[in-house]
Amino acid sequence: MMMRRPRRRLRDQSINRLIPNMCTVLALCAGLTAIRFAVDQRWDAAVIAMVAAGIFDGLDGRIARLLGGSTKFGAELDSLSDVISFGVAPAVTLYLWSLKGASTLGWTVALIFAVCCALRLARFNSRLEEVDPMPWAGQFFTGVPAPAGAGLAILPIMLSFELGDAVFRHPAVVAPVMLAVAGLMVSRLPINSFKKVKVPHHLIVPMLLGVGILAGLLISATWITLILIGVAYIVNIPLSIRTHARLKRSHEEQLAAQAAAAPPASPPLAPPESKP
Repeated sequence: MMMRRPRRRLRDQSINRLIPNMCTVLALCAGLTAIRFAVDQRWDAAVIAMVAAGIFDGLDGRIARLLGGSTKFGAELDSLSDVISFGVAPAVTLYLWSLKGASTLGWTVALIFAVCCALRLARFNSRLEEVDPMPWAGQFFTGVPAPAGAGLAILPIMLSFELGDAVFRHPAVVAPVMLAVAGLMVSRLPINSFKKVKVPHHLIVPMLLGVGILAGLLISATWITLILIGVAYIVNIPLSIRTHARLKRSHEEQLAAQAAAAPPASPPLAPPESKP
């Protein structure tokens, strides 16, 4: 008779340790709500919902690390939320907004984007427990992360809000943008994660002031501000590649210098001669 394996149950958790999972669920709800707004052709509300999903997604990981609430359950929930909020929601929104006019080809582009987002997240999860020998590895993502990819993909919608639909809504513009972003997500390009950036003490107050100014701009000039953030992120990509190459070259030079300074290995001792 086969023995039944004991069922694993979730352990009791304090409310504080559940806050990251709550943020993840809110991100998932925002992504699903974006799809609903897209179906209703409320494009501005759909974009705002995806931006809100990105904010909640950015909060959950950082809060989890601060509270020590990182769990396997939370990691799996976060991945499922990201696929829907930053893979499915942008693909459906852009298909209904523009790619629907390209028929089967438009739907194929939407599928490629969603699949690339899922593949990027699967690769990220599979490497969570790997230890990268490079000391600066934690400063970079491999490929554009899913939330940033979703933000870059919906740039044509935000541009159309400011400059009109005549150009940016055409499938000939939207499809190449989506394919380019999909390629960036599954690429192996090093992208600065800004996780380990330290703010000097004399810049803390100006930085907080800058956050307040950014909040004001998001309220008063929402689309222009979001577009500029997207452009700044695009500029960051080649800068990240350059910084990664410089760090790698410096590390290799350091290893070469250590190898040159190391004393030469002594030759092995000859075995004693055997007596006749």
